[in-house]
Amino acid sequence: MDTLSNKAFTLAANSGGVGLALTRLGLVIVLVWIGALKIYKYEADGIVPFVANSPAMSFFYKHPAPDYAKHMNAEGAVVPANRAWHEANHTYPFALGLGVVIVLYGIMIAVHPWLPQVSAAGSALVVVMSLVTLSFLVTTPESWVPNLGGSEHGFPLLSGRGRLVVKDFIMLGAAWVTMADSAARYLRKRAR
Repeated sequence: MDTLSNKAFTLAANSGGVGLALTRLGLVIVLVWIGALKIYKYEADGIVPFVANSPAMSFFYKHPAPDYAKHMNAEGAVVPANRAWHEANHTYPFALGLGVVIVLYGIMIAVHPWLPQVSAAGSALVVVMSLVTLSFLVTTPESWVPNLGGSEHGFPLLSGRGRLVVKDFIMLGAAWVTMADSAARYLRKRAR
């Protein structure tokens, strides 16, 4: 049994390259997919509470928080009056611009085999993006279960939006790992 366990641990210990490749691929897929979704209005509507409540981003919108609360569409719902409000709020152009930036970060990370310095920069930008996203846990009231009369609400009880945001701790770590790997590859390439 000891030999089998040693073989399994040896195999696991030697699989770091696979894990790193999967981490990089996962970042690229998530960034390109989520960024591309920003062209859809339901996705743009969904990020409004984060942007409107963020001291670093709220200036992109015309209307201050919490005005958006009356104009939120459920995912997949189309309420023409709410869509008109979001048009006036600049919700859709902002989301489109953000989507382009997020897709660009994914592409930058994807060029690691050819341009590791570009990939390192893309990963560094995702580190910054993840920190901004994680700040939404502090700035966005909708990150926590609201007080609707029950005893289970507020910190540390994450709402659906909060659970979405807290996953950026994984993005932060993955981007840091790929940044370090791409930077190391670039330095090795320059040293030759």
